[in-house]
Amino acid sequence: MILPGKHIKQDRALIAVGGDILSVLDRAMTVSSIWRKVQVMRATREDASPVSFDWFILALTLLYAISALDRDGDLITPVRGSA
Repeated sequence: MILPGKHIKQDRALIAVGGDILSVLDRAMTVSSIWRKVQVMRATREDASPVSFDWFILALTLLYAISALDRDGDLITPVRGSA
């Protein structure tokens, strides 16, 4: 589920969907804005399988659990490491 496996294609694994989320999350955004951007991005890729909203929310939850993003009211913000 988190990683690809026998029954989950590589592009549908939560870690891959999370990567798509992080790639479109360049500023604070609402969940619906992120969802629209991820849908558009995945629709333009030839190898990407469709992802349901439930699966998208699971990927968001995973990213929050590993502190890759944060919530500020209704906005989701990326957590950038200091270099």
